[in-house]
Amino acid sequence: MAGQGLSTDEIQGIREALAAGRKPRVVFTEAAGQMAGQLGQVVELTDPAASEEFVVVRFGRDELPFSPADVAIAPKGAGRRPAAEAKPEPEPEPEQASAPPEPEFVLDTPRVPAPRREEPKAEQPAAESKPAKRAAKAAKPKTPPGLTVTLAYAEGEWTVAAQQGTKALARPYVVKPAEALRMVALVDVPGVQEAVEQILAAERAEAEQQAEKLRAELAEIEARLAELREAR
Repeated sequence: MAGQGLSTDEIQGIREALAAGRKPRVVFTEAAGQMAGQLGQVVELTDPAASEEFVVVRFGRDELPFSPADVAIAPKGAGRRPAAEAKPEPEPEPEQASAPPEPEFVLDTPRVPAPRREEPKAEQPAAESKPAKRAAKAAKPKTPPGLTVTLAYAEGEWTVAAQQGTKALARPYVVKPAEALRMVALVDVPGVQEAVEQILAAERAEAEQQAEKLRAELAEIEARLAELREAR
């Protein structure tokens, strides 16, 4: 049966063995789930302060981190086949005289690998669930910083600016009211387009008042000019 995890003295012993160039053998405990009872080799001890899974174990072709509770020191001789059970090599059969081989016709086709014997599928996902989660976590791509585009109105001018994270991509620059209205039309948010139309309506009314004032001043100037012409 698998042990109950590594003690402080055993971890220190593993650290000394790694420093001497050895890779201690360990057995997975019940805390490792379906991997319990299988053997591995410790190849590194990382910083325990950074993660509780600081025991890096080589299992097959993978090197994955585990906590001290997931593994225990493997008993001596574990995983080795006793000499008494070693299968004797078959004795070579005496050569027999045979007729000369006939020419063979060989069709060069891809070699089909023999079916590999696997464990029941019901147990395999459970045994690989913990390494699969670590692999998925390590393969997660880095998310780029967010992009912010700002349309602003102040002191009678519309401006647009762009920023990605803390980096300014475009400093605020002035756009025409018609362009600002087209940009707002793309944003289907209740109340936003109405607010922009109110601002444009106020600007339009102010412009009309200024135009009326200028027309009145122009009319006065033209009347004065007409009087001067008649005085000749």
